[in-house]
Amino acid sequence: MKKTFKVGFWEWIARIILKNRITILAVIFVLTVFLGFQWKNLSMTYTEANLLPQKHIVNKQYQDFLNKFGEEGNLIVIGFKDKTFFTPKAYSAWNELMTGLKNNNEVELVVSLNDLKKLQKDTISEKFELISLVDQSKTKDVAYLEKIKSELFNNLPFYEGLLFNKQSGSIRSAVYLDKNVVNTAARKTFIVDNLVPKIEKFEKTTGIDLRVSGMPYIRTVNAENMKGEITLFIGAALFITSLIFFLFFRSVLATSISIFILLLSVVWSFGTLGLFHYKITILTAIIPPLIIVIGITNCIFLINKYQQEIKLHNNQAKALQRVISKIGVSTLMTNLTTAAGFATFMITGNDLLFEFGLVTSINVMTVYFLTLLLVPIVSSYMAIPKEKHLYHLSKTYLSAVLNWVEYAVRHNRRIIYTIYGLLLVFSIIGVSQMKVSGSLIGEMPKSASFFKDILFFEKEFNGVMPLEIMIDTKRKKGVMKLSTMKKIDELQQTISEIPELSKPVSIVNLVKYSKQAYYNGNPEYYELPTSQEQAFILSYAKNATKNSKDNLMKSYVDSTGQYARITTFMKDIGTEEMERVEGKLQKKIDQIFPNDSYKVTMTGKALVFQKGTSYLIDNLIESLIFAIFLIAGLMAYMFRSVKMILVSVITNILPLCITSGLMGYFGIPLKPSTILVFSIAFGISVDNAIQFMAKYRLDLIENNGKIKKSVFSALRETGISTFYTSIVLVFGFAIFTLSSFSGTIALGGLISCTLLFAMFANLLVLPALVLTFEKKNAIKEDLLEAEALE
Repeated sequence: MKKTFKVGFWEWIARIILKNRITILAVIFVLTVFLGFQWKNLSMTYTEANLLPQKHIVNKQYQDFLNKFGEEGNLIVIGFKDKTFFTPKAYSAWNELMTGLKNNNEVELVVSLNDLKKLQKDTISEKFELISLVDQSKTKDVAYLEKIKSELFNNLPFYEGLLFNKQSGSIRSAVYLDKNVVNTAARKTFIVDNLVPKIEKFEKTTGIDLRVSGMPYIRTVNAENMKGEITLFIGAALFITSLIFFLFFRSVLATSISIFILLLSVVWSFGTLGLFHYKITILTAIIPPLIIVIGITNCIFLINKYQQEIKLHNNQAKALQRVISKIGVSTLMTNLTTAAGFATFMITGNDLLFEFGLVTSINVMTVYFLTLLLVPIVSSYMAIPKEKHLYHLSKTYLSAVLNWVEYAVRHNRRIIYTIYGLLLVFSIIGVSQMKVSGSLIGEMPKSASFFKDILFFEKEFNGVMPLEIMIDTKRKKGVMKLSTMKKIDELQQTISEIPELSKPVSIVNLVKYSKQAYYNGNPEYYELPTSQEQAFILSYAKNATKNSKDNLMKSYVDSTGQYARITTFMKDIGTEEMERVEGKLQKKIDQIFPNDSYKVTMTGKALVFQKGTSYLIDNLIESLIFAIFLIAGLMAYMFRSVKMILVSVITNILPLCITSGLMGYFGIPLKPSTILVFSIAFGISVDNAIQFMAKYRLDLIENNGKIKKSVFSALRETGISTFYTSIVLVFGFAIFTLSSFSGTIALGGLISCTLLFAMFANLLVLPALVLTFEKKNAIKEDLLEAEALE
């Protein structure tokens, strides 16, 4: 390994590259074609992000629930709040809409006003029968529709909170998709090509604004938005990085070489996703623009060094050889640290982050090799840069900036450390104000119409995020015991009192409705039967569902009668509120259901996501610490000095602290997208530190260990590249703020801020710390120089 970082080794690598240009270009072409063909395996994800490892207890509980009751996220709700609905024209259009949806193979069940069933007692057969609430032959009569409205709102408490809000008058229908298509491409086809056009037709016919929500709909529309943003990000990343690159170098040729390499990196990054058969998720979607932003920094370092060499001796062959031998090693180390930063996501135990970390780290290294090979090879076929292309190297403003930096490092180190300390205190105060968010829809675009629809259902029906409670009675048919029913009903009363949760639904609701039906539909009897009433009321219910496909109990009681299910929906609340709600429910569960007779599990997509967020925060903090130790290990390898390790770590910890502080001050919560900021930003911001330290190490050897001379010569040579790459990275990551996803916006903005402060740290704090830590040796150098002058 030591041989890898020796100049002789890299001179040998340079000779191989420049002597085998045609062969290398042919290999790159073949690999590009191969990876291009892998695009055929690309597809969007059709499931929510699961942030927990498959073997985690919460995931096991959720999977156990799905095994008992099937997919729970198959509900689409369509609602409205409009007084003109109970008119013949509006009702007819609604009937057409719901009937059209019901006739689709992708739809399992539609529960809606137009075909709403109500229980009615059949005394002859001693059973309940389901009869239609609405007589379709009378729906042209306004008075009849008003009668139906009155009956719905006053006589059917079973549907209150499910299909209507009695206080506000809002109404909704429930469309249950076939559980076999919920997580497939067929769901997207149904929603985009069938549901949405039918909704638009209804709105155009009636003038009633329909609200649509539910996890299948949200996921589909969200995925379509994400798909559109991939092209936006790639285009914006290419444009902004290329523009800044051109403004710095003023060379169409150099800019064209960079764009060509970046386009290849896009093909390779998508090709890698296809090769591994990974789905495009909200994380993997940002890999291509991420690679563009990282790749352009490699181009800057290599092309800047090439032009510096040309300006120095005007020998193209010598310049290309030195580009590879001098910059190859430092860019290898910077790309290794960046790749390591992403690779740490692989140790979290989460599939989503594993895929992101693996593909990104692979492509960070591939774009490094593409740059290292193509910049010198393509440049070798081009004319030597002209004087106008080298002008930027001697621009007065850059010289002025570097002069100011050098003066500050020489004479104002105390001021630099004071500013560092103040920023650190500022950050710590901000960190104390940080919050955690485990919201399932918190990552979704707030400006999207479906997000406004979510708010509508939160206001009218207390949310659309499913929360499930599964009750194991530990014996067959234990659910139908009256004592169990009463316990479930008591728990449901607690759920109803929690404002963040919607009205719960379980077998208890149906049993209450059965008693109401037994007493001829009198709503005053909507309650659990007494022990005397239980036998004959339940016998009616069993007779009604025997040999019937319309078994209303099958969704809330498993086939053995051992397991019951309570379904409620929750508002978009954060992790702290969710933990409070969970704690309140768990306390009630422990109070009602004794452990020896019952096992009660809380689960559902919303709870799994919230638990995943907490798990992710713990593990990403660990991965960040791992990345810091990894980079510290690299510094230890380079310098064999604890001082130099501390210098590098202290320098790059500051930007992360400032970012954390800004999150606290601006109320940006810790969530899956913003947690990624720290590992990504640290892995990238440390690159400039490594470039400086690698050059400083070489200069120490060339200058016979003279510290001050080596520090300032390294600062002079790497300062321009540090400035250029920092500006490109800041603006490159800023393109993510164009997203409609709040998490992606925060990711881009926070990383840009981190890298801006990292530029300050690497230009000022890093060289200042090196001089301070080597103060004794620097003083000895000054004394020796003074003696030599005497």
